[in-house]
Amino acid sequence: MTDFLRDNDIDYPASLAGGSSDLKEELGTDHNLPVETSRLAAMQPYFFPYLGYFQLANAVDQFVFLDDVSFIKRGWINRNRILVNGEGKYLTIPCFNPSQNRLINEIEHRLDGKGKRKLLLTIRHAYGKAPFFTEVMTLIEQVLDTDSPYIQNLAERSVEVCARYLGIECRFYRNSVTNGNSQLKAQERIIDICCKAGAQVYINPAGGKKLYNKSDFRDQGIDLRFIKPKPVEYNQFGDKHIPWLSIIDVLMFNGRRNSADLLEAYHLEQA
Repeated sequence: MTDFLRDNDIDYPASLAGGSSDLKEELGTDHNLPVETSRLAAMQPYFFPYLGYFQLANAVDQFVFLDDVSFIKRGWINRNRILVNGEGKYLTIPCFNPSQNRLINEIEHRLDGKGKRKLLLTIRHAYGKAPFFTEVMTLIEQVLDTDSPYIQNLAERSVEVCARYLGIECRFYRNSVTNGNSQLKAQERIIDICCKAGAQVYINPAGGKKLYNKSDFRDQGIDLRFIKPKPVEYNQFGDKHIPWLSIIDVLMFNGRRNSADLLEAYHLEQA
């Protein structure tokens, strides 16, 4: 069981941590984008990411997986946090030679049949008494049944399965397949992706504000926006709420309908 669990050793920015909210009052009041606008987001594929990742996917109609960028060790590509005995613990997929000198789509995972059974047992011990355990466990099993040795495929599958379950309708693309722009770096690559996709709006997590220049996007006819999740709380076995855990935690305690409502709990900021 403990093979997949690691103590919480990454802190979220203070601006994202904790706090309660009256969700009904805050939902859907400040997004301010015309429905007909073509919107795009691009992110590395993460393994069962947190709610904010799905809020981003729900805010756009095209979502590009950046599979041809450097692997991030101790990041979110092969792990995320779940609730174990009242604490946030890492659920980790072991990988072969993970290195920041290799691309995400070059990294193979080491999840064999025995490892998969142990991982599922870990989740069962953690959430077996959660109100939506049975239906969410089915989703997790679908993801772990992915027939590919690459962590990229497991991570992408975890996003797509949960997104469809939540009713998110955006189209998912893989950058290495659709754009072939690995020679470009950072902002230039994102602008190239937007131009090729005909996107009028690019939405990025607020944590990336320093990476992008508004005028460079505007020169290409692209409106740059930043999304910032609002803190939300829900019942986790009656204990003190642990925020920013994997979507697994959100779904286990909220089910499909209430989790879909939480997709609207964010601010959309003009660059």
